[in-house]
Amino acid sequence: MIITAPGTILIVDDEASIRHVVRAYLEHEGFRVVCIDNGQEAVTIAKELQPDLVILDLMLPGMDGMEVAARLRQESQVYILMLTARSEEADRVAGLRIGADDYLTKPFSPRELVARVQAILRRQRDIRTTVDSTLRFQHMQINPESREVHINGQPLELTTTEFDVLLALAQHANRVLSREQIIDLVWSDNFYGTDRVVDVYVGQVRRKLESATGETLIRTVRGVGYKFVDIPS
Repeated sequence: MIITAPGTILIVDDEASIRHVVRAYLEHEGFRVVCIDNGQEAVTIAKELQPDLVILDLMLPGMDGMEVAARLRQESQVYILMLTARSEEADRVAGLRIGADDYLTKPFSPRELVARVQAILRRQRDIRTTVDSTLRFQHMQINPESREVHINGQPLELTTTEFDVLLALAQHANRVLSREQIIDLVWSDNFYGTDRVVDVYVGQVRRKLESATGETLIRTVRGVGYKFVDIPS
């Protein structure tokens, strides 16, 4: 029997103590782990390694975590878990908007970090095993298995979590979903943080759809939640 590792993780942090501790915990869970201490090298290694997830420190010397995340997003849709010593909401939101899928504020529990990594990677596996049909609408097609969205035949670039949020809304087209329902559909029981994260991701998806179609396909229902309104074809 061939036993495969649960995934490859790239750790990018200039603090050796954090790299060593996080690596030990992840390797204990069977992950393959590669550690980098600077942003520039991280971008290069990520292209070669094609990791399943990047644990990225925000405060890196030289090229900081925000720029690294932006460059990674130009090349792939790899999951990004951002580490930050900043507790301000604006910094956390900025990280999510640049393309991070989750964040953790220092100091943190290594066990919580491992749990978040496992939860992020589990989301993609769950979607692939439970959904096997393309969703077709007037403006777009959404393929859950290939994780691709096409609008008028042209691909729409979404981050991994943006895709998950759009899929959840599209699977319940013309129904209002509360923030709590979106959290349950996308993150299940593995959500950490506040429901402000939902607003950020829904806003990002809505802007991308508006840019591609010229129409508002995700509407806010005040005091309730969000509704996907494209017409099934």
